[in-house]
Amino acid sequence: MVKRYELTEAQWRLIAELLPGKAGDPGRTGADNRLFVNAVLWVLRSGAHWHDLPPRYGKWKSVHTRFARWAKNGVWERMFEALIKDHKNEYLMLDTTLVRAHQQAANRKRGDQNQALGRSRGGLTTKIHMLADALGRPLRFILTPGQSGDVTQAEALIKGSAGQYVIADRAYDSRALREAIEATGAAAVIPPNPTRKHPHSYDPALYRLRNRIERCFNKLKHFRRVATRYDRRAVHFLAFIHLASAMVWTR
Repeated sequence: MVKRYELTEAQWRLIAELLPGKAGDPGRTGADNRLFVNAVLWVLRSGAHWHDLPPRYGKWKSVHTRFARWAKNGVWERMFEALIKDHKNEYLMLDTTLVRAHQQAANRKRGDQNQALGRSRGGLTTKIHMLADALGRPLRFILTPGQSGDVTQAEALIKGSAGQYVIADRAYDSRALREAIEATGAAAVIPPNPTRKHPHSYDPALYRLRNRIERCFNKLKHFRRVATRYDRRAVHFLAFIHLASAMVWTR
């Protein structure tokens, strides 16, 4: 019986071959990969501290050390990227969300700098910049301090992507971004900023599709370690986001 928060058989079949430790891989074999991923999912979904990991998953310190190693080596990101190859690029969508940082995320140690933490009206926050496909499924992420503008990471998010339209709200109304979108062969569907003297036109019917990326953020925030940032290191927080997004893609 699958316990709450754990991988279903169908989900495990999709990701099993994407993880290190298979026969022929260098290093140790990953015979317990499923148990380990279920342990990380328990922390991701529950939002609990690593110390509170149920004993059935093994020693919490060992699980945390392995999670951190996989995050540093890009394992979670590569797993996610392998799952999104069948994305629908007719429409691409850009948006951001602010995540409140728990006080334990702010306890920096010596050498901890540039961890995508900043102060905004919500207090100590991290901003998640996301690119989504036509079905509202996540494709790419960038983390910045919470006070960063939405448009600052837009060009980096769409780089290398191809689609017919790029949909975003008026916070992305920038001439430079429009030119970058047009350079990819796509059309920008972005409402004009009210302060513009000569507002441009856009397609309101297409713009209404933007609610799909908003719903995607809502799905990701069902995972409590995404809804609130507890991780001091940005690479660990981003690893949790990639795992949560992989679960969205395997549903």
